[in-house]
Amino acid sequence: MKSIAELQAIRDKAREKIAMREGSHEGIRVVVGMATCGIAAGARPVLNAFVEEIAKRNVQNVAVVQTGCIGMCQFEPIVEVIAPGKEKVTYGQMSPEKAVRVVTDHIVNGNPVAEYTIDKLLK
Repeated sequence: MKSIAELQAIRDKAREKIAMREGSHEGIRVVVGMATCGIAAGARPVLNAFVEEIAKRNVQNVAVVQTGCIGMCQFEPIVEVIAPGKEKVTYGQMSPEKAVRVVTDHIVNGNPVAEYTIDKLLK
């Protein structure tokens, strides 16, 4: 860090990430299960991948939030994508790589990734 401008840029970037994590009730909510079972299964890197990919693509009106146990430990890490006016989509056995695809296909383009959903895992 060599100047006040660099420090302000770092602050602004941190504020954007905080705003994304605090959430907006109007847009899409990405809910990551972060109970003990989720964290043990790798939920933290999944959450970070969502935050980073959404920020990288500068997608607006998306909140990435965490919750406790979703109740299906065998499918952790679990992520729910809740879009206004649409049915909630629950993804299971997520990875950071899968998170990037969910951002691209589902959040940006509106096409849920059926092969990652809990419904598909149950079959």
